[in-house]
Amino acid sequence: MDWDKLRVFHAVAEAGSFTHAGDTLNLSQSAVSRQISALEESLQVPLFHRHARGLILTEQGEQLNRTVREVFAKLAMTEALLTESKEKPAGRLKVTTTVGFGASWLAPRLQGFLEAYPDVSVTLLLDDTDLDLAMREADVAIRMHPPKQPDLVQRHLLTMEWVVCASPDYLKTHGVPQRAEDLDAHRLILFGDYRVPVEDINWLAEVGRRPGNPRRALLDVNSTQAMLLAIRSGLGIGALPDFMVTEEEGLVRLLSDLKSPKVDVYFVYPEELRNSKRVAVFRDFLLARLAELQ
Repeated sequence: MDWDKLRVFHAVAEAGSFTHAGDTLNLSQSAVSRQISALEESLQVPLFHRHARGLILTEQGEQLNRTVREVFAKLAMTEALLTESKEKPAGRLKVTTTVGFGASWLAPRLQGFLEAYPDVSVTLLLDDTDLDLAMREADVAIRMHPPKQPDLVQRHLLTMEWVVCASPDYLKTHGVPQRAEDLDAHRLILFGDYRVPVEDINWLAEVGRRPGNPRRALLDVNSTQAMLLAIRSGLGIGALPDFMVTEEEGLVRLLSDLKSPKVDVYFVYPEELRNSKRVAVFRDFLLARLAELQ
């Protein structure tokens, strides 16, 4: 199988059309179509179902695309390792983590890392679902749970706790809850059900209540950053990760005797990147900065 044709096939499979693949590859639609037809002819199997709204992979096409995606992912990883300087970290590092941790804690600290390692550049991918490291959707991940895949290296970074908090204005108007049961009379801000990034993230709705009878939120929002802004505005009470509240002025911590769920945070990367200098220095940077939270 010709590598150029496989490259075109992979682009078409990912884009779902000859036109979009051509834009990605800087080729005309007709050139892309000819490459696919030639590949199908050489394999003597159809790779796509063609219809008015686009292209759908056939069963054989799905099988080929899985293999091609894996091959190109391995080649990309090998290229990164081969081009990395033997003397100092260099190259692009793709980092993925949850939206809340990435936007609130990690992004503001990247300047220090990039100044210390000027030959490294970072792509930060914020997603509350797990990207596939084995398929090189990212190089490393910071996750709020242990990795599920057995071929990933993990390093425990920290144990996160939740902080119940509200603004002084809210407490002045609505009073200060003294125990969990008092939350029944308060306005709660909870995380929405869409792509919940952390297990038990809405524990505040359950604490002090009968099982299966949670409190309802005044506001559900699928962003811890938005929760923080809503709490700070005086809208209600919420529970936020401690790393968000530590540096936040103007919030009052509540119900400190409540036992909140703990969340173990891990630094995760593929076995192939075990000897990568970029990964090593980024891991050490994270550990040093997170130690400041202790």
